[in-house]
Amino acid sequence: MRFKLLIAFVEDSKTDPIMKAAREAGATGATLINNARGEGIKTKKTFFGLSLETQRDVLLFLVEENLSRHILEKIAEVGDFDRSPGTGIVFQVDVEDALGVSHQIKELATKVEETI
Repeated sequence: MRFKLLIAFVEDSKTDPIMKAAREAGATGATLINNARGEGIKTKKTFFGLSLETQRDVLLFLVEENLSRHILEKIAEVGDFDRSPGTGIVFQVDVEDALGVSHQIKELATKVEETI
């Protein structure tokens, strides 16, 4: 079984809906890193040197490659990434090898067979 790593940078207010949508689309879990900061094309305004940006969360999803594009699109849809600038991004990278996921392979095998 081959995997992809989906990495999403999202507004903290959208973390829970995105996690729910990713699970419904086939993700078996995620790792959440909160209190991230970022800067896009336009810099955010500051007030006496303090940034007025919203808090960001980083979500990491290790997903089976046949399910990855569908999950990626669901994350972007729920996060409004393409409709509203600055709300977040999501991308996927190939995973060369993964350990510690054998307990998920049984469940994933059924989902992948249904998808293919």
